[in-house]
Amino acid sequence: MFESAELGHKIDKATYKAEEPKLREALLNAQFDLAQKAKFPVIILIGGVDGAGKGETVNLLNEWMDPRHIQVHATGEMSDEERERPPMWRFWRALPPKGKIGVFFGSWYTAPIVQRVLKKSSAATLAQHIEQINRMEKMLTDEGALVLKFWFHLSKEAQKKRLKFLEKSPNTRWRVTKFDWERFELYDKFRKVSEHTLRETSTAEAPWIVVEGTDANYRSLTVGKTLLDALRKRLAAVSAKASVAKVAPLQTAIDELDVLDKLNMTQKIADKKFDAELEKYQGKLALLTRNPKFKKIAVIAVFEGSDAGGKGGAIRRITGALDARHYRITPVAAPTEEERAQPYLWRFWRNVPRIGRFNIFDRSWYGRVLVERVEKFCTEADWMRAYGEINDFEEQLTHNGAVVVKFWLAITKEEQLRRFKEREKIGFKRFKITADDWRNREKWDDYERAVCDMVDRTSTEIAPWILVEANDKNFARIKILKTLCERIEAAMQKLK
Repeated sequence: MFESAELGHKIDKATYKAEEPKLREALLNAQFDLAQKAKFPVIILIGGVDGAGKGETVNLLNEWMDPRHIQVHATGEMSDEERERPPMWRFWRALPPKGKIGVFFGSWYTAPIVQRVLKKSSAATLAQHIEQINRMEKMLTDEGALVLKFWFHLSKEAQKKRLKFLEKSPNTRWRVTKFDWERFELYDKFRKVSEHTLRETSTAEAPWIVVEGTDANYRSLTVGKTLLDALRKRLAAVSAKASVAKVAPLQTAIDELDVLDKLNMTQKIADKKFDAELEKYQGKLALLTRNPKFKKIAVIAVFEGSDAGGKGGAIRRITGALDARHYRITPVAAPTEEERAQPYLWRFWRNVPRIGRFNIFDRSWYGRVLVERVEKFCTEADWMRAYGEINDFEEQLTHNGAVVVKFWLAITKEEQLRRFKEREKIGFKRFKITADDWRNREKWDDYERAVCDMVDRTSTEIAPWILVEANDKNFARIKILKTLCERIEAAMQKLK
């Protein structure tokens, strides 16, 4: 894969001076169109051999284009804040919005490659990282992002010559350190691991562009022309699709399984017993979250359910047992303009808690396969692929030590009607009932099919759905508290 980038390509100064102004003008025009249309983001990954011109190229892009619409992220060692979250969190929070260009100088490829070269990870671990990266990039491109991946290459001899050249000049000597020469000694290993990684991650949606880094003129024009060509093609495609975009019709249930119909909705707990059980499990939850072992995990409690299902009341019983300094409630409503300019999962990634914290999502990332599906706010392709993206998201959370507990609060259609009418009559509850609630009720069967599909597709071993029979609020609240205690306790027992 790297052989073609060792052929000694060069562009003379006269040719470069003739082409560079025209290329800069064209790039600025394309960037202006990108910003005006704001239909997709551009994500540029910069990787490759030390000394091959990565930094110079990033600086050149900022010089040639409008830097106000370019966000450059140089990823070095992880901060404490980043170590306490899944590895991909640091990249998700830095993704550019639609209409902008994000340049990652070092990316999600850096750590997996370096760890494998230094024998800090196995071949199997690298394979897992590669699979995760491919899913990540597939999600980004499915969301409309233009992903360009540049790998700057030098032969071993060329890299040695480049490092020595930089060392000779007082102006560039600082750029070459003992660390660079230590990495040079591992050149063959880096080449082998990098070539394997690039080969496995060069996909139709996000192919690698290997750039020979020996000649600065060739390198600069190659990157600039590649970026310009990709921008023009995508902008043309977006304009062509704008007039024919359609929303898919609502599909029937995928597997026709009605898991909600199997629930025993008659289960109840009397008030006197409820008071005793509430005290018991709130006390247990309080002790568990104050246990020193809790500092090694995070808890993510997800609440979904029918309108008037009792999510708010259940959440209040949980927070009553927690230290206010260590938990956060994230209410999820319709996405804002800022959130619509990002991939769907972005707004949830940015709220991933640190280790030792407790985060409660009052509605969640499941909106795509529920309300967005039923109300036709997204296409069938969008919500169908969301199942896999959600499972991948939750796998990354649990792999990093999070306990993901997902509750669906189910009530019958008759009980919902009773609660709606009660809310309309009671002054301090009147704010809880809206016209949307009555409108959603008319689509009860559509929502029930969507819920059954959701449970079927996303109830996994690592993050199973807990279906809560919520006709009786006492029963629901105790089941939720008890389940949380059991899951946290089980996670702690696995810790060393």
